[in-house]
Amino acid sequence: MKIFRSLDQVERPSRPTAVTIGAYDGVHLGHIHVLALLRRLAEERSLQTVVVTFDRHPASIVRPQSAPKLLCDLDQRLELIAQNGIGAALVLTFDEDLAAETAEDFVKKVLVGGLGTRVVVVGRDFHFGRDRGGNVELLSKLGDEYGFEVVGADLVDEAGRGSESSDRVSSTRIRALLTRGAVREAAALLGRPHEIRGIVVGGDRRGRELGFPTANIEVPREILVPADGVYACWYRRPDGTRHAAATSIGVRPTFSDSAGRRTVEAYLIDFSGDLYGETAALQFVERIRDEIRFDDVNSLVQQMRRDVERCRVLLAAAPEESSVEEVQRDVQLAPSSSDDH
Repeated sequence: MKIFRSLDQVERPSRPTAVTIGAYDGVHLGHIHVLALLRRLAEERSLQTVVVTFDRHPASIVRPQSAPKLLCDLDQRLELIAQNGIGAALVLTFDEDLAAETAEDFVKKVLVGGLGTRVVVVGRDFHFGRDRGGNVELLSKLGDEYGFEVVGADLVDEAGRGSESSDRVSSTRIRALLTRGAVREAAALLGRPHEIRGIVVGGDRRGRELGFPTANIEVPREILVPADGVYACWYRRPDGTRHAAATSIGVRPTFSDSAGRRTVEAYLIDFSGDLYGETAALQFVERIRDEIRFDDVNSLVQQMRRDVERCRVLLAAAPEESSVEEVQRDVQLAPSSSDDH
C-alpha cells in the first residue's frame, strides 16, 4: 500500500479513485465492512482504492479535554488498512487549520483536486468539516456538483448485519469494553485481539527476584490500556515470533514503594532471553482476575504461579489467530444506498 503523508505528496492517480474518509481507530469489523464495500465498488468500476485518514484523532484538536484514548497507533492502523487490500492511504495532518476547513473546501481540495474521486464510501453516521457541518446528505449534493457517487454504508453489528441500535460495532463501544477489562468481548468487535505496543524498558527487578522476570512495557499515553488486572496474552516480538504471557496491569498495591504508578508487565511463559529495548506487541486474549493487594510476598508468589498456569492452559486452548482473509470473508456486505451521479 502506498502511503502519502500530505496532499502535496500525492501522485495524480493513473485511474480515478474510490475513497473512504475517517479516523479508522481500531479498524474494527464496522470499518472492515466499509473497506470491503469500497474494494468491491472499485473493482466494478476499475478505480483505485484510497483511504483518507488523519495523523491523530480529530478530537485531540477540536475537544482535547475529552479526546478518547486510541485503540491503535498510526502505524498499526495503516498496517491493518493495508491488510484489507487498500491500494493507498493519504494521512492528513489534523491541526487547527484542517479543523477550521469547511466540508465544501475539504471536498474540493482533497477529493476533487487531489484524488480525482469518482466514488466515496462512508458510514451513514459520517460527519466531517468545520463543526462537523458535513454529512452524507451534503456529501451527496457535492457529488452531484463535482461528479462523484456517494455510498452510505450501513452500520453493522458484530455478525455483519445492518444495525442502527446500541449493538452496532463502534470504536466507542470497544473502548467501553476495554475500560472494564472485557477483552474477549472487545476482540469479537475488532475481529482480532486488542493489541498494544510499546518499548520494553528497565524495571525494578522485583519480578526477577520473585522468580517471574517480566517485560515492563512502556505504552504511549494516548493508547488505551485495558482495566487493571491479570490477563492471558500473546507477546509478539519484532521478528514475528509470539509467546504465551501472563500480563499484569496496575499499580502493584502489594508493594508500598510503587507510588501508584501504573505499569504493564508481561511474564513470558517458558521463555529465557533479553527483551530490553525491543518493541513489544501485546495481544489480550482473556482477563484472569482483578488486581489484588496481598498481605505478604509469599501469598503473591503463590497466586502468580496459579495465574501463570491458568494462562498457559487458556492460551494452549485458544483458537489459532484468524487471518485477515477469514475476517473479511465473515463480514457480510449489507445492502447500501447510493445516489446516481
